[in-house]
Amino acid sequence: MHGQNSFDYAVIRVVPSVEREEFLNAGVIVFCLQKKVLEARVRLEEHRFLALWPELDVERVRLQLRAICDVCAGKESAGPIARLSQRERFHWLVAPRNTVIQVSAVHTGLTEEPGGVADRLLEQLVASKGSPS
Repeated sequence: MHGQNSFDYAVIRVVPSVEREEFLNAGVIVFCLQKKVLEARVRLEEHRFLALWPELDVERVRLQLRAICDVCAGKESAGPIARLSQRERFHWLVAPRNTVIQVSAVHTGLTEEPGGVADRLLEQLVASKGSPS
């Protein structure tokens, strides 16, 4: 039996009108220091967002979500933040912001295999039931 690994995660939210504090979940960020895992999964279910916010700049949101994934992956194209350690990148990504893209409070869990956690959380916390992926 393998040991349990602690991981932290936050939900990525799209908040088109910061003043109204309304949001839809659009992804997750998962960090496991023990297994050196830092990854993000995003799903922009455009029809859901546009039903609530027809004026939403979907392409801008899509670019910002992609940037989060690139920072997690440490892609050179993501700029200087992507060169930080995984721990530093995670803390930078989950820092509170007053922008269209925000993250939830950080939550903690245990798993034997942190590699599959992001996909599972994406399905649980982001995907709408019965909608196309």
